[in-house]
Amino acid sequence: MATTLGEQLAVSGKIKLADYDSRATTGFDGAKDDSAKSMTLLGEELSDQQERLFANGQAKTGDTKVLLLLQGMDTSGKGGIIRYAAGLVDPQGLSIYSFKKPTPEELEHDFLWRIDKHLPAAGKIGVFDRSQYEDVLIGRVRQLAEPAEIERRYDAINDFEKAFTDSGGVLIKCFLHITTDDQKERLAARLDDPTKHWKYNPGDIDERMLWDDYQRAYEIAIERCSTEWAPWHLIPSGRKWYRNWAVAALLAEKLRGLNLEWPPADFDVETEKARLTNT
Repeated sequence: MATTLGEQLAVSGKIKLADYDSRATTGFDGAKDDSAKSMTLLGEELSDQQERLFANGQAKTGDTKVLLLLQGMDTSGKGGIIRYAAGLVDPQGLSIYSFKKPTPEELEHDFLWRIDKHLPAAGKIGVFDRSQYEDVLIGRVRQLAEPAEIERRYDAINDFEKAFTDSGGVLIKCFLHITTDDQKERLAARLDDPTKHWKYNPGDIDERMLWDDYQRAYEIAIERCSTEWAPWHLIPSGRKWYRNWAVAALLAEKLRGLNLEWPPADFDVETEKARLTNT
């Protein structure tokens, strides 16, 4: 029986996304009005845990680093999570990268080359807005690579993620689950609000027309790449407040499980106190 939030949200094997409720509030005991207080408490915990992580990285007393990987259809809330969940931690210990269409230089290399360049260093929390999975999602749906190459990439991703975790990395993969109705409502809200027109991309409608193909591509990616060392988590994202809470809570849970200690002083504390007194 699942006991932790991570276990409750973890998904693996053959799944059908349509069977999952995008408006579920898994692991949260309360209503929307209760989420603000919970986020405040999570912020306090995340701040402490992240400072411990960062301190160990700076002191070179540990090689632990954390990568929060966000994937989802347009409007699923990757930007919202970066603002409201990742935004709870100190920016100096945070690195954020958003993967766009590959550049000509990136296309000259293996698809994982550009991902490797942006992995977080020891002591850092990295956040990926989209990731290596684009190359088995849009690559599959838009037929940007041969089927045999797409198949190769699943194993390459698993090997890449295993190497990251073996090097001290903690990988938190979140699929932000929304329905086609959720997306339609959010796209309409962007069109109705002039302050949100900058968020709207006419190309979103083109991708929306391929909804079923993308859902199947995600199902296959989860089936092939949810591993013991890097499981996928399905985050119900039909309710924005819950989505933000769930990712923040999942991040806090993972950091808590690291049992991070403050790095010990590499000098004699009493000697330094005496020296300071004499200045």
